[in-house]
Amino acid sequence: MRRADRLFQIVQLIRGRRLTTAAFLGQRLEVSERTVYRDVADLQRQGVPIEGEAGVGYRLGAGFDLPPLMFTQDEAAALVASARLAQSSVDPALARDIQTALGKILSVLPPAARASAESLALFAPAFSIDDGTRARLQTLREAVQSRNKLSMDYRDVSGAPSQRIVRPLGCFYWGRVWTFSAWCELRQDFRAFRIDRIDQVEVLPERFRDEPGKTLAEMLRRLQEDPAQPQSSGLR
Repeated sequence: MRRADRLFQIVQLIRGRRLTTAAFLGQRLEVSERTVYRDVADLQRQGVPIEGEAGVGYRLGAGFDLPPLMFTQDEAAALVASARLAQSSVDPALARDIQTALGKILSVLPPAARASAESLALFAPAFSIDDGTRARLQTLREAVQSRNKLSMDYRDVSGAPSQRIVRPLGCFYWGRVWTFSAWCELRQDFRAFRIDRIDQVEVLPERFRDEPGKTLAEMLRRLQEDPAQPQSSGLR
C-alpha cells in the first residue's frame, strides 16, 4: 500500500471509531505501531485534527470531514450482500430503510461497479421468520431505542404463560430465531425471551434510565463471565 493511501485509511479508521489505538491501526494496515505513530504525527502536522497520543488512542476532532468516498466493485458487492442478508431477517421498517440506503449507495457508483454489485448471485429468501415475529421485532427494537418499558404475555418452552414488565435492552439474531433480552421486573434479573413465543406486547408510557446492575453492558459482562446465566432461561 502506498503511503498516501495508508494515511487516507488511517483517517477513515479513526473517524469511524470513538477511540482508535495504534495497535488496532497497525493490525488493520499491516504495519508496525512505530509506523502508525509516525504517520499520525505527519497527519497532525498537515492540519488533520487528530486528538490523542501514543499509548492511549486517537480520535478525530469535530468538524473535520473528507470528500465523499467511492466504493470499489468488491466493496459494493459486499454492501449488496450484507443488505440482502439483513433484509431477510429484520422487521419491515428496518428492511425498507436498508433498501433505501442501498439504493442511494448504488446510485452514485460508476456503471461497471453498480452492474457488478447488482448482479451478485447471493440471495436470502425471507421465509424463516413469520410476519407476527417481524411485527413484534419492530415494536421491541423501537422500544429499546426509545427506552420505554414493555408489558408482554409470554409462553415458555413448555407452554406455560406469564405476564412480564421488562426494560428492553437488545434484540439478538441466532440464524433462524430472534431473541429479546431485557431486565425482568418480575424476576428481578436479566432474561432472554424468544420473540416467537411472545403472544402480545404493549409499549408502556413509562421510560427508564440506566441503573447499576440493570444495563446491557452488565448483562453482556455477566454472560461472558458465565454463559450459564439465568438470562438464557427464555431460550429453553
